[in-house]
Amino acid sequence: MAPIRERLDKILPTITKKSFRENKGLGNEIGYYIFDYEPQYEMLVRDYIHFIKDKVKNGNYGFKIIEFDLYEIMLDILDSKGYLEKNFEIERKKGFENVSNAIKNTLRLTTSNDLIIKYIKDRVEENSTIFLTGVGKAWPIIRSHTVLNNLHPVIDKVPLVMFFPGTYNGSSLVLLDEIYDDNYYRAFRFADEH
Repeated sequence: MAPIRERLDKILPTITKKSFRENKGLGNEIGYYIFDYEPQYEMLVRDYIHFIKDKVKNGNYGFKIIEFDLYEIMLDILDSKGYLEKNFEIERKKGFENVSNAIKNTLRLTTSNDLIIKYIKDRVEENSTIFLTGVGKAWPIIRSHTVLNNLHPVIDKVPLVMFFPGTYNGSSLVLLDEIYDDNYYRAFRFADEH
């Protein structure tokens, strides 16, 4: 893998190409990409995402970047339902496993009415590129492969780049280079050759 700064410097030139935004995925749907990186570079990657978003927002690129931080979405949904403080109390009294299950149920994860997927779907705009972040912060409650699998049927007109602190080899995701998340075959690795 090329050094992280070289890889980060390739993101903006790649996503601003018209061919990238029109690229078709493995099933002829719009392209999904995973930018994997060593977990120790999390803060550098976060700063670079902010830089790219500002550059595109203030430039004349003809599209916009919409960032969805999975952890922030989870907190926003829980707060809007009045459950955020209740979950803190559940964790204090009954532990993480109980609060984790309560949150999963509240978010309706992996159901046909998954609130994370609905939140993203309702905020996607035409002529945009999605940046999906917060993967490590949201684990183990929200799993990256599950989000990607459930987004495919509903987000098919704009490209998506998931920033993944770990390793993606084109078929499996290993979060933080230690936790095997699951197999995922429908995304391209945002690799060094872009």
